[in-house]
Amino acid sequence: GRLRPGNHLNPGGGEIAGKGWLSKVSPLLGIFHNPKQVARGFTGVVQPVTLIPGDGIGPEIPAAVMKIFDASMDKNKMGLKGPLKTPIAASHPSMNLPLRKTFDLYTNVQPCVSIEGYKTPYTDVNIVTIRENTEGEYSGNEHVIIDGAVQSIKLMTEGVSKPIAEFAFEYARNNHRNVTAVHKANKANIMRMLDTLFLQKCREVAENCKDIKFNEMYLDTVCLNMVQDPSQFDVVVMPNLYGDILSDLWAGLIGGLGVTPSGNIGANGVAIFESIHGMALDIAGKDMANPRALLLSPVMMLRHIGLFDHAARIEAACFATIKDGKSLTKDLGGNAKCSDFTEEICRRVKI
Repeated sequence: GRLRPGNHLNPGGGEIAGKGWLSKVSPLLGIFHNPKQVARGFTGVVQPVTLIPGDGIGPEIPAAVMKIFDASMDKNKMGLKGPLKTPIAASHPSMNLPLRKTFDLYTNVQPCVSIEGYKTPYTDVNIVTIRENTEGEYSGNEHVIIDGAVQSIKLMTEGVSKPIAEFAFEYARNNHRNVTAVHKANKANIMRMLDTLFLQKCREVAENCKDIKFNEMYLDTVCLNMVQDPSQFDVVVMPNLYGDILSDLWAGLIGGLGVTPSGNIGANGVAIFESIHGMALDIAGKDMANPRALLLSPVMMLRHIGLFDHAARIEAACFATIKDGKSLTKDLGGNAKCSDFTEEICRRVKI
């Protein structure tokens, strides 16, 4: 596997990757399990290691070793990455986009489920966002036309839109009821060609999935309806930009980015799981961060690789800690430190 330290808030790690194909969805946060997966004949134990470069040729040798570790990502489909900064300067591009493109992580999955014991205006949220992850406005195609004028290209292809639609319907077959496609292809010549292509692929897949209810809804209408009655939504599939915006809005319905996990699913069995929050520089180093999102992301990963019992134990401990209410971080309405919250979950895991 590969270890990529995070920035500021989570220097010890962050994003966890797993390998597998979509065939079984957990009732709450799990994503996939490959029933044909061959059982491993060994026990894997995680052992933390500190890299000390040394002097002389010391720095050169670890660099070579790390290059080999990087290559192992291509083989193992496993990795660990903390939140990465997205620089504003054009000369320093974000690492997230190249990561998605390198491993063809075309789908982002974000479940938003109401948390028992944590009071919000909504108590019946159970929404899964299926977001296209490599195209649209985030394809990285923008340039300066002349001084004072820039152009950004929104890219949409059949080769990505159809797999996204197939993914959404396959996901909905497990513990879900319907799929809603979000778009802006209206009669006012707004995104008519681009979003219509996306809609056409969704409609084609829906024709072969009569057991799943299919809806189409304008982005504007989704925003209106979700604050009025979020329970009407189940699995929601959409292009990249819309998913980026709506997934944060839905996270707000259940308590914010600090409680929301996600997974990035790609071709050839690659899957990278992550929390959706950023580096949170304002609380970095203060033992105030809420680790729930990052904790439940590997819970998704555990289910992805078939370790359902392990996932259930960690997940149950996390939710029981929140329901108990005695060791909550500030963002959850408590005064506990990150370390206190973590210790309580660890205690419950061992029970």
